[in-house]
Amino acid sequence: MISSTEERWDARLWAALAVLCAVIFLDALDVSMVGVALPSIQADLGLSTSALQWVVSGYVLGYGGLLLLGGRTADLLGRRKVFLAALAVFVFASLLGGLVNDGTMLIAARFVKGVSAAFTAPAALSIITTTFAEGPARNRALSVFTASGASGFSLGLVISGFLTELGWRWTFLMPVPVAIIALFAAMKVLPKRREERAESGHDLIGAVTITASMLLLVFTVVEAPAAGWFSLRTIGSLVGSAVLLGLFVLTESKVKHPLVRLGILRSGPIVRANLGLVILFGSYVGFQFVAMQYFQNFLHWSALETALAFLPAGVLVAVTSTRMGSLADRFGTGKLIAVGSASLAGAFALFLRVNADPSLATLIIPGMVLLGIAFALSFPSLNIQATNGVADDEQGLASGLLNTSGQVGGAIVLAVVTAVLTSNTGANPLDAFRAAITVSAILAVVGLLVALTGLRRPRSESAAADAGDAGEGRVLETV
Repeated sequence: MISSTEERWDARLWAALAVLCAVIFLDALDVSMVGVALPSIQADLGLSTSALQWVVSGYVLGYGGLLLLGGRTADLLGRRKVFLAALAVFVFASLLGGLVNDGTMLIAARFVKGVSAAFTAPAALSIITTTFAEGPARNRALSVFTASGASGFSLGLVISGFLTELGWRWTFLMPVPVAIIALFAAMKVLPKRREERAESGHDLIGAVTITASMLLLVFTVVEAPAAGWFSLRTIGSLVGSAVLLGLFVLTESKVKHPLVRLGILRSGPIVRANLGLVILFGSYVGFQFVAMQYFQNFLHWSALETALAFLPAGVLVAVTSTRMGSLADRFGTGKLIAVGSASLAGAFALFLRVNADPSLATLIIPGMVLLGIAFALSFPSLNIQATNGVADDEQGLASGLLNTSGQVGGAIVLAVVTAVLTSNTGANPLDAFRAAITVSAILAVVGLLVALTGLRRPRSESAAADAGDAGEGRVLETV
């Protein structure tokens, strides 16, 4: 493990970090890169708006639904082994997604691709958190790692704009050669060392119940406008999702080797970090879906013009995110998350002013800059906060839990936003866009309130949390 006071890393360590960053960049890229291509996919494959959102949700649900199992599997079977196997599946699914000609097959390929990312992301994050000692060294490594993920997510829309001009299939095929290079590089630079592994045992019942609960919930929200929010089918499905979630919690409290050790949720900072990522990622994914419809279908911008509109946010994240580790050391993660949350709320408030002739100078560019600030500050800080104070044998669990929160938040909020958008199809399109963006704006305000609760703790408690006091190898701080 790298000492928290060691400043120089050797070439092999940098190479390993670079490979892990490349893969998380691809994972994040794949979430957002499809965004600009959605209108082209819809026209080419003849998908409805409700079906179109499953191109995004299929990936997000495969990703979020199995992240907990992916993180636990990395702890149990070995992080390097799980990382390499999942990356190979990612290559296959990427190729398949670019070649299919049927909407259902495309959604299936996206789901498989999301499942593979559910194993690469927590394995990569836990390799970092078990390689670098908690403190400045880990914060520095995590800031580089999360900057790669945030940059991939932010720049995905920009890259997609250029690729969609050539054809939407290129947005699916482009990651293939990069992932192949990363796979072979990982085989060489990731150390084949003996890893400390968690006590053996897979909680398959927990994995099935939580995944089924999330799938049913998202499907219910998406179909509710057509079936009726108070119809027997909708209410029954919501109850079914709640029952499955209850079975998951019951299972976790009874089984010998739970998918999620419920005690980890006694940590206030970890709970706030997970809620924060639910809101950050969920509100943005929902906004992005609406923005694609607004820019391309309403304003009739090209894919490239749409991508360039998102460029300020992407560049800002890419340039500044690597500095977040040192800022977290200086100010603490809580303050950075609070400022980022305020910036997110401000961005969505600006976009509530969408009209038929939006101003670049007073609406588009300022709004995108605020989004960039929000991601640059919040995303690395949430990752640092969620993994501090967690024992090495549960780093996969902690990172899987955090990533699950983000992906599930994205899937559920996207479903709600899509439902709001499609339920207003007969109204003025601008009113429908504003109503959908309002969902993201409200969530951003809730996120700000959650972040502010972390600042209200006594100074001594806050300092202990930011230092990641692990006690006897487990997080001891309570909510």
